[in-house]
Amino acid sequence: MKYIYTCLIILFFTSCTQEKKELTADEIINKAIENAGGERYENAEIDFVFRKREYKSTREGGKFQYERILIDSMGNKIHDVLNNKGLERFVNDTVTKLQDSLVLPVGNSINSVHYFVQLPYGLNVPAANKKLLGKDSIAGREYYEVQVTFSEEGGGTDHEDEYLYWIDTQNFEVDYLAYNFEVNDGGIRFRKAFNPRIIQGIRFVDYENYKYEELSTALKDLDSLYEKRELELLSVIETKDVKVKLGSN
Repeated sequence: MKYIYTCLIILFFTSCTQEKKELTADEIINKAIENAGGERYENAEIDFVFRKREYKSTREGGKFQYERILIDSMGNKIHDVLNNKGLERFVNDTVTKLQDSLVLPVGNSINSVHYFVQLPYGLNVPAANKKLLGKDSIAGREYYEVQVTFSEEGGGTDHEDEYLYWIDTQNFEVDYLAYNFEVNDGGIRFRKAFNPRIIQGIRFVDYENYKYEELSTALKDLDSLYEKRELELLSVIETKDVKVKLGSN
């Protein structure tokens, strides 16, 4: 009997120790990516429509290609292609040199749309610096608060921007995110995910997009401001006609 009690005590303290072990920011992000699609992203062809523009991303191992197709005011078909080699523009299927002053903003615009549509994939790039700030609750659910910043090397032209992700502590879904940015006099955004759907094993969501005028506000305070209804709804971000084709790993 004494042996049984001793085993129970050992099991109890072992269980408590395991429960107290906190996940790191990297582990949380890894679980979020796995939950949202994991390895499926690595060899996926993803098509969608955003604000009446067609987008397509293609990945094959370390190679990627992001595309955007739109019709300009003159009725011309503008097809931009961003990949490992750089940015190329086609106008009515003819290669056209893009003005030097437009290369960065066009490339950043295309990359940004694909980045947000495919979150949380992309948060594990080498330039991403992750930090667990703690836990908080929104609408009665508990979330990890994970801050993500990017190093100057490999972090792109907007590497100074800061991001914060609220990741459900139970299912590791990214339900809220916030970020600040420096361009166009700066700004703060807070997004709430809605309309989650799984397509070919990859999770997609749409967003309610909020803004807050006080630019000195810490991102970690935005969830409380959201619940107090002190954020202004700026727009609704929806991706439509999402199609996914998975390649072989």
